[in-house]
Amino acid sequence: MKEFLQLLKKGNKSALLAAIVNAVIAIIKGIGFSMTGSVALFAEMMHSAADTANQLFVFSGSALSKKAPTDRFPNGFGRLVNLVLLGAVLIVGIMAFETIVEGIQHIVHPTHSSGLAITLTILGASVVLEAFVLYKAMKEISHELGITTSGFGVVTEAISNLGKAKPATKLVFLEDTVATLGGLLAMIAVIIAYFSPFHQAEGVVSVIIGILMFLVVGKVFLDNAAGVIGESDEEMEDKIGEIVMEDPDVKDIQALTVVKEGEDLHVELEIELDPNLTVAQADDIKDRLEEKIMKEKGVTDVIIELDEDDGIQNWTEENKTEIIKK
Repeated sequence: MKEFLQLLKKGNKSALLAAIVNAVIAIIKGIGFSMTGSVALFAEMMHSAADTANQLFVFSGSALSKKAPTDRFPNGFGRLVNLVLLGAVLIVGIMAFETIVEGIQHIVHPTHSSGLAITLTILGASVVLEAFVLYKAMKEISHELGITTSGFGVVTEAISNLGKAKPATKLVFLEDTVATLGGLLAMIAVIIAYFSPFHQAEGVVSVIIGILMFLVVGKVFLDNAAGVIGESDEEMEDKIGEIVMEDPDVKDIQALTVVKEGEDLHVELEIELDPNLTVAQADDIKDRLEEKIMKEKGVTDVIIELDEDDGIQNWTEENKTEIIKK
């Protein structure tokens, strides 16, 4: 139990915060829906409930992925976060389907909901809370990447660096972006349905929210399916290649691979050295390179193989991509 609690402390903080906030929002929206019958509130309630369950899965998965390797699982549990996220998107998919079905039913058989003030107050408060969680996720992205920023720069940096974010943080960002946008759309639909004959507006927005949820499902599924299989980090491969070639004792790189294991990076490297070096000298070079590479963010282990210089330069701007793909 003590070990489990220690692991939970390492879980993704953005996911935990998002889960707590969305649980509160889902309850409030559910109460509002029971009082007003607003289909827009129903859609948002389903969305918040799905996000709550999803983000609890994400928090648990990100924590358990930090578990140390065992004899049975010597490569560690890094990819567990990807597996958990694949399971979590199923929940969002089911909720998205129910949201679309409810929206279509309201379009076919429109009803006039009541309690405009209650509905708008709940949706408005929800948008503010979702936007707060979204901003926290944006700051987390900058923190993970070691970027110092403030103000509106937090937004621009998060959007431009979303692809480099950890899987859990990326999911929170995507879900809360859709949640914030969905809340705004729901408010517009409620106003249109209340003040005009177009009572189907809430149903239309319900369908749109469901579709947006499905888009998140698709994006998260593709990203984490690649993570489960084992995806290389090309940007980090280039960076590590430059670090290695800057070493005066390294003659060439024969092979370089950086594989993502959840939030961790595993580096495998084969380099060429002067054949006249002693074993002790070669070992010192290897230790020096391992120390430099391990300082890079996310790198958890480095395997370096040594070979003698064959006199042929392989690592150049023109063909380093082929070396990385070996």
